[in-house]
Amino acid sequence: MKSLQTLYIIPFSEMTIDDVPKVGGKNASLGEMVRYLEPLGVNIPDGFATTSDAYRYFLKSNNLDERIEKILDEYNSNMIKLDEAGCSIRQLFQKSIFPIALAESIQQAYRELSLDFMPDLQDHHEFYNVDVAVRSSATAEDLPNASFAGQQETYLNIRGREALVTACKNCFASLFTNRAIAYREKMGFDHMSVALSVGIQKMVRANNSSSGVMFTVDTETGFPNALIINGSWGLGENVVKGTVNPDQFYVFKPTLDDHHKNPILERVLGSKEVKMIYASDEGGSTENIPTSISERQSFVLTNDEVLKLARWGVIIEKHYGRAMDIEWVKDDLTGDLYIVQARPETIHSMHSNGTFKNYSLKEKDPELILTGLSVGNTIVSGKVKIVHDTTDLSNIDSDTILVTEMTEPDWVPALRNAAGIVTDFGGRTCHAAIVSRELGIPAVVGTGKATRTLKEEEQITISSAEGDEGKIYKGLLQFSVEEIDLGILPDTKTSVMLNLATPESAFKWWKMPVKGVGLARMEFIISNHIRIHPMALVHPERIEDEDEIRKIRKLTAGYGDLKEYFIDRLASGISKIAASQHPHPVIVRTSDFKTNEYAGLIGGSYFEPHEENPMLGWRGASRYYSDNYREGFELECRALKKVREDIGLENLIVMIPFCRTLYEADQVLQVMADYGLKRGENGLQIFMMCEIPSNYILAEKFAKKFDGFSIGSNDLTQLVLGVDRDSGSMAHLFDENDPAMKTVIREVIERAHKGGIKVGFCGQAPSDDTEYAKFLVDCGIDSISVVPDSVVGVVQKIAEAEKQSEKLPLV
Repeated sequence: MKSLQTLYIIPFSEMTIDDVPKVGGKNASLGEMVRYLEPLGVNIPDGFATTSDAYRYFLKSNNLDERIEKILDEYNSNMIKLDEAGCSIRQLFQKSIFPIALAESIQQAYRELSLDFMPDLQDHHEFYNVDVAVRSSATAEDLPNASFAGQQETYLNIRGREALVTACKNCFASLFTNRAIAYREKMGFDHMSVALSVGIQKMVRANNSSSGVMFTVDTETGFPNALIINGSWGLGENVVKGTVNPDQFYVFKPTLDDHHKNPILERVLGSKEVKMIYASDEGGSTENIPTSISERQSFVLTNDEVLKLARWGVIIEKHYGRAMDIEWVKDDLTGDLYIVQARPETIHSMHSNGTFKNYSLKEKDPELILTGLSVGNTIVSGKVKIVHDTTDLSNIDSDTILVTEMTEPDWVPALRNAAGIVTDFGGRTCHAAIVSRELGIPAVVGTGKATRTLKEEEQITISSAEGDEGKIYKGLLQFSVEEIDLGILPDTKTSVMLNLATPESAFKWWKMPVKGVGLARMEFIISNHIRIHPMALVHPERIEDEDEIRKIRKLTAGYGDLKEYFIDRLASGISKIAASQHPHPVIVRTSDFKTNEYAGLIGGSYFEPHEENPMLGWRGASRYYSDNYREGFELECRALKKVREDIGLENLIVMIPFCRTLYEADQVLQVMADYGLKRGENGLQIFMMCEIPSNYILAEKFAKKFDGFSIGSNDLTQLVLGVDRDSGSMAHLFDENDPAMKTVIREVIERAHKGGIKVGFCGQAPSDDTEYAKFLVDCGIDSISVVPDSVVGVVQKIAEAEKQSEKLPLV
């Protein structure tokens, strides 16, 4: 646009973030990006904004100030309710006359913007009406401590001078939506001190492409190294409002600068039931239409597009010096990506890193009703209240779990009274998710069928504290809350690491004062996220059961090569765990199912023998070089290689379980090298689980073949004492504190150190008994891995033991 800056109009190119008092947070941010980030390659559609002076001129010309204040006084005196106050003020705007000078300024700027996109009309009388998005931008909006998300209105696909002026008037009126009034009251803003700017921005048409939202921080945990992108077909309002379950992409930020890497941690296909498109080429309206089967089964972005948006997100975050909430869109004519909004992320930026709350259910095996996406990292119980529209919003209190298809911005005053929120639709960046985080209310979104499954007044418990998957349980369950002050925990010489079972919860623990992950079990990812026996994906022709074939077909939909399904899903799960503690080491154990457990996977019965004692049978290292499983192990290796080399998480260490002999060690290491995982190459370290008496007896020889040991005390105790660890009748003899066990552990540590390698402990004992942690420190252990809930107690016990050992030499 040409420079048309006047008292009432400013082009985006003339604005910076310092102009918030003139054009509000949203528009000031657009101007800032146009000026400083477009030169860095970030695409932002051009446009202009009306100023706060224009808004005040509109008020003055129609004598609105005193009339608005009078209505607000009546509301504050409880003479009228919020609905009546908001409606009355908005009617004042609608009945007002748009000042001629202001209307002409807007229309002239619109003409200049239109000519930028159709320059051939410059010397003709025809007037080309470019389609624009008309967005409200309040002068107390998108601040670091107040997002005002969804408080004012946006109008899409506006075309024509008169339609534009009408949309501007509607934006002015939306400064007094019920939700905006209530939000300003809550945040302590004086209503009349806030002005409204209108941003008029060239629309990016996305009828046949996609759009969505990007956060430069994990929305649930505040984990700073992950960036999340949500997207759906059509215009982006459906993602923002939660009308659809969008596609979701997690990207690892630290390796984004390396263009040889593909740091996409996870891709989740959303159902994307509808898409918003232009209602007509004449402009002025939009409509939702059903998506095709092909659209529902396809991702809205390619990997390259995901990475391009992610790199833009990092550029924007770096420029503003804080986590950001960004809206993006892809043009369906050119295929170009654009950023159309960017505002500060307001939830995790306000939270102190010094404390950590951990919620956990007390009851075992509760009845699970539904699952969705978790929002909030908490647990609450209450009674179901089904809400279809505003008429259902009465009698909502702290015992109410609000259940709806999707929330609406106008519901915010009622939502803040609810105990929790459950929706049928929406992703982690939808309105319900954003509002619930800001209000501190847990939510489970995108369940698909909550309004049809849950009953009015039904007692339920919703948990968003168990990782990415939010869960809805039957009944009012008991739960505990532990608040941890991370600032008071002492430093220790002995490394404290985590034992993690599932990738869903990995980001939750990023604040914990640990030095990595000492044990991540691959079999949990396989059983929960893959569910299919790897050999069934290598040789599906051997599966004879039609039901098993249908399950495989359903789970692997979209994969031409079934093996890629296993590799992608396994790599995704491993990479989330590895990313959560980067750059600290993360030790992932290759699959350690027993044959009966492998047989329980889909298609597994066709590849597993029956064994009388699977605990001592075909497991661990013996499988990996066997002709009957070698092709399955290849898939594991390819997934590990993808995490380290493609995604760039070189902090990943591979650990081999149940390696019985030196011969087996050589065989496994050779097979791994054959599949691209050669010890020492690209810094790859390979550890061994020390859990068999032969590992203890030949510790110094095994130490020459591996880079480290991790003591697995469960199996080691079983085999040293000759006690079946799963036998209830023998439980009284299964004791990691037995003198024989303690002797083995002490000597293994000594022998490993003589062999020049480090040794850690990943068994359950220190998690259950902090005195056991003291014993390990006395033995000179290098690291101790515990479950997250035990970190605080173990750290304190280790610090005490280390302090004592400084005074008393080891005997």
